[in-house]
Amino acid sequence: MPKLVIATRESPLALWQAHFVADRLRQLHADLEVELLGMTSRGDQLLDQPLYKVGGKGLFVKELETALLDGRADIAVHSMKDVPMELPEGLTLGVICEREDPRDALVGVESLDAIPQGGRLGTSSLRRSCQIKRVRPDLDIGFLRGNVNTRLAKLDAGDFDAIILATAGLVRLEMADRIGARIAPEITLPAGGQGAVGIEYRCDDANTAALLAPLQHDATAVCVRAERACVRTLNGGCDVPIAAYAIEDQGQLWIRGRVGSPDGEQLLMAEARGSDPEALGAEVAHALLDAGAGAILEAVRG
Repeated sequence: MPKLVIATRESPLALWQAHFVADRLRQLHADLEVELLGMTSRGDQLLDQPLYKVGGKGLFVKELETALLDGRADIAVHSMKDVPMELPEGLTLGVICEREDPRDALVGVESLDAIPQGGRLGTSSLRRSCQIKRVRPDLDIGFLRGNVNTRLAKLDAGDFDAIILATAGLVRLEMADRIGARIAPEITLPAGGQGAVGIEYRCDDANTAALLAPLQHDATAVCVRAERACVRTLNGGCDVPIAAYAIEDQGQLWIRGRVGSPDGEQLLMAEARGSDPEALGAEVAHALLDAGAGAILEAVRG
């Protein structure tokens, strides 16, 4: 019986994603044995500092990629918003699964307006905080890391008046009832790849590529390619205040990008429409750079 090993982080959401892929593979290939290799990443260990200060979201995938490269695992399953723009030599993100709702979710209140004046909002994301400060500059935005359950527990304990999480994660963990509002992209534009699950494997592993091929969702993949091209051109990761979100609109690909200063004083915006995802993503990035995004990102990186 053929066997396939999936490397995954051991957070509840990461395990949901790995089991989702495993179950789909078992449905598609009745004779395939699928096994999970649970791992703890550096990103899961370093919870007392913002990601941009300790190496970025690439910390969530490095151990999984090492397991691919040394043969302990055949594939790794990732939240696409956590995947660095450049992959190690020999690895490919060959499959992007169908996207869940990519919007940010407000938890604890039913609207941003319902947060008290000067209230405390929890998020560790510079992307979210810089956009929220544009519409609610009075809010005290506090540091919030950990898995979904840990973050919800801090809200329930009264540490915050509200918190922001990814809608996709709450839906997948069957916690959609905790969502007070799904925040419109016009207010907080999502991160590149948010809500999409990607599968990484060795470039030379044709057998695994063939097994995975039915999981590819082309419409999602095109949008994610555009978003990642935008972030890559900005020389950014998801640990800096960059938003990039693409959808199909009236037969065209429509991508919007934003870069904001952490204090909310500046929020640069650009958009483009067309058919070539990489070219569109780069076009939006260059428009943001022309508007001054480079200085903002350099200041964040220190």
